[in-house]
Parts: sequence; structure tokens; C-alpha cells
Amino acid sequence: MEASGPGKVNWYNNMMRNEMIAEAHKQCQVRGLNPDEPPIYTEWLSSEELKGQQSHYKDILEVISVFVDKFLSSVEGDPFFVAITDNQGHILEFRGNSAIISMVRRLGITEGLRFCEEIGPNAVDMTLRSNGPIELVGEDHYHKVLHGMACYTVPFHTENSGELLGTLSIMTDIHSAHPHLLALLSTIVDSIERELLLRKHNTQLQILNQVLLDTNYYGVIITDAQGAIVEINDYSKVILGKASDEKPSGGIGDRAFDLSIIGPYFERFILHGETCVGIELSIKSKDRMDYYMLDVVPIYDGTKELIRVVGSLRDITEMKLAEELLRNSEKLGFAGQLAVSIAHEIRNPMTTVKGMLQLSSKTTNPYYYNVMMSELDRMNAIVGEFLILGRPQALQYKEEQCVDILQEVLSIFEMQFEMNGIVIRTAYEGKVAIHCDRDQVRQVFLNILKNAMEALPYGGEVEIGLDVMDGYQRVLFKDNGVGMTDEVMRRIGQPFHTTRRDGNGLGMMIVDKIISSHKGRLVVSSELGSGTTIEVWLPGIQ
Repeated sequence: MEASGPGKVNWYNNMMRNEMIAEAHKQCQVRGLNPDEPPIYTEWLSSEELKGQQSHYKDILEVISVFVDKFLSSVEGDPFFVAITDNQGHILEFRGNSAIISMVRRLGITEGLRFCEEIGPNAVDMTLRSNGPIELVGEDHYHKVLHGMACYTVPFHTENSGELLGTLSIMTDIHSAHPHLLALLSTIVDSIERELLLRKHNTQLQILNQVLLDTNYYGVIITDAQGAIVEINDYSKVILGKASDEKPSGGIGDRAFDLSIIGPYFERFILHGETCVGIELSIKSKDRMDYYMLDVVPIYDGTKELIRVVGSLRDITEMKLAEELLRNSEKLGFAGQLAVSIAHEIRNPMTTVKGMLQLSSKTTNPYYYNVMMSELDRMNAIVGEFLILGRPQALQYKEEQCVDILQEVLSIFEMQFEMNGIVIRTAYEGKVAIHCDRDQVRQVFLNILKNAMEALPYGGEVEIGLDVMDGYQRVLFKDNGVGMTDEVMRRIGQPFHTTRRDGNGLGMMIVDKIISSHKGRLVVSSELGSGTTIEVWLPGIQ
């Protein structure tokens, strides 16, 4: 009956082993080696090379030493000797019974020696070539001086990649030989490999702790794969304390899902796999609003299994304040330009007209007089609206209708467009309420229409559309102006990039930032010579 299971595997391994030994003996005879003489060793590492290799294997040798010392202490007094080699067969370290170590040294076996095929059958070389455990007992050795010895060798690898690192060998006299020694050595090597992997993970985590947790510039929260907090730095606790009126949470072992303001993002990532990078958070402190950028990122082991989740909080309050200053600067610059234009083009003649009307009020039809004065007052109100734009205002999010804000902005531009020969065409097909800061959305429309006006220096058309798509209020601006090149399109929204001599390049950057802060999106398409289309998508209130 044919053997099966583990028995068949062992039979096959023994057959391969016997074939390797037979072939090694044959090669010794071909090379003319004398079995009555000791083996002749020819390859050693120099002292410097040995020190370098021992330094390279330092962590591995430390781990192996722990397990080897435990084994040797259990067989104290018995003639056991343990050797550790690198992946080329060089002996890095001896451990074991002093008598047997002295004997092998007399045979020329010392640290730095390389066990290779040319010296005759040896367990280290066969193990490295077969990448499996090998035992040589008694006459398995070619040289008679070794017939009284038994040698058991097992390879050790990196646990995650399987890279061959070296071998671990037990040598004893033939009277202490036992087939279970090879199985015992294999078990020891399994434990060594797991310990090496654990040390590697611990080292990685230690580095992570030093780099992240000790910083005062980032808030760092580290959880396990289930969301339990394993590390949190003091700066995180300060931030989370601002966001919670209750007793601060965030201790080791707590659930990250329960943390105020950031908990939902850990939950979305760990439970649903959603990407949570670049999340802007706002926390109201005593006298101001603080802003933070949250990233929640995974850490995987070598098998791509999630082992840690790292959340980092960066304070971007100063950056937001700088952006606000830029927005205000853009407002002031634009308002100033328009105010000068209006003062020159409108106010002087308007003052004259209003004065003449007042002088002729007694001879003018009262109805016509009142209509003309009302229109002049409305023009004054428009001028005042431009001047208000330059004043920074506190953000106030309220339910608004885009069409109302759009009409307000169009009324501001109405005269300027007419003077420049620009025709406005509107098509309002659908509307939905949005939650927004009215002044900021108005700033978006002002900047876009200002760009459209500058793209039509000799007149043209601007089409403005309003509809609802996928729960968003979409506002479309399309002009038939000069359009943009691909290079300009790629850089649109970058600060201080402009195609105008008197521009500052902040307009579209502010548009993009405002829309992003309203959780909307901006879509720009353009063709040189044909015009530009800009779509503003703002989430509607469901």
C-alpha cells in the first residue's frame, strides 16, 4: 500500500536527503578528497568582514540567543553545540558545551568559516541549497573524523516575505543523536521567526510613536483595527477638550468612534472603508473659531492586514485666517476698481441730472419726476452695495435661495455689462434652497462674472443657467469670450496666477475655496477662441 499524508512527505524528504548525501560522497571521490584525513576548509570571512556581518545580524543573533540559551540550559552537561550561520553559510556565533566547542575548533571550525559544498557533505550547505531541514548522522559524513558526530540544521526566514536569512544547527556526538532533535530544532526556529516579526512590528510602532506622538504640532490618535485607542498624545486631548463640553474622552482603550467631532470619521473608515483625508473641522473656542485638518490613514502589515489606524489633526487656523485676509483683499481691490469707475462714469452725471430735476420739479409731471428720482436713488443704492463689499463680515450660514443672490449680483453688474456691450441671457429651470453664507456665495458669483466681463473686452454674451441635479443647485456661467489655453486651465485656482497685468491671481482661488467650504464643487471647461463655461455645484437642503 502506498504511503500517504505526513508519512509520505517524510519518506520523500528522506529519499531526497539520501540522494543529496550520495551525490556529495560521489563528488568528494571525484575531487580526490581523502576520507581518512580531516576536512580542508578554504573559505573564511576576514576579522573585519565577520564583525560587519555580526553587526548586520545583531538583532537576529539577540533573538536566537534567547531561545538557544533556554534549550542549552535544559540539556546542561550534555555534549550539545549550537552554531548560527548567515545565508551564505558563514558561522557567526557558537554556543554550547565547552568540551565539544573545543573539539570542533581543533577540527578548524571557527567563527567566519563558510560551510560550502567543496568541503564534503555538511548539513549547513545542504540546508541552504534545499531550503529545508537536514540531518547528517555518523557515516552520512564523508570524513571519518566526523563519523562520531550528528548534525541537525534548519533554515530560518523572515516571517512575512519568506527571505532566507541563515541557518541554526545543533551538533552532538552520535550517542546523543535522536531524530526528534530535528523536529525540536524546527520548532525553535518557528518561534524565532515569529519573535523576529514581532520585534520588527514593535520597532516600527516605536518609531511611529517617537515621530508622531512626541510632537506638539500634530494631534495624533492611534487605534487598533477595531477602533480601540492604543495611543493618543497630549495635543490631541487638548483639541478634543475644546470640542466637548463634557469630561474629556480619549483614554487608552476607549473607542475612537465615541470621540467628539472626529469619531464619525474613524467609524466611516474602519467600518465602511471610506477615505477620510483632508477633512476640514471647525471647533468653537472661547473667543474664536479654530480650524483643523483631519487625516485618517491605515497601517498594514506585510500580509496587507490592517493592524493600526492613525488619525492626525493639524491646526490650520492661521491658514484659514490668511485665506480670509486674501478674500478680503480681493473684495477691497475689486470694490475699489468698480467704485472708481462708478464714481467717474455715474456719480458726476447723476449729480447733475438729479440737481437739474430738482430745479425743474415744479414744471415736470409729478409722476415722471418721482419715477426718475426713484431710479436715481436705486443707482445710489447700487453704488453703496459695491462699497459694502470691501468690508469683512462674520460668516453666517443660513437657508438661502441661489436665484436671489444671483439676481442681486446681476443688478450690480447690470450697468457695467451694458456699458461694455455684454448681453446677459438667463434660464432658470429649477431651484432648491441651500445652506450658505450669503456674502461668500455672492463673492463667488462676483468673481466669476468679473472674469467673464474681462474675457469680453469688445462685448459678447454671457449665459447664466440655474437648475437642480442630483440634489445640488447648479449655477452655470457660459461666455463666448477669448477662452483659455490648456496651460492656463491647469493652473486655474492657483494663488497669484493671472493672465492680467493688473490682476493678483486670487479670484478663482477664493472661488474654489469658498465652494469647497460649502461642500460643493467647481467645474471649469474652456476652449481657446470659443469661450469658457463654469459650473458651480452647491448641495441643496433636502
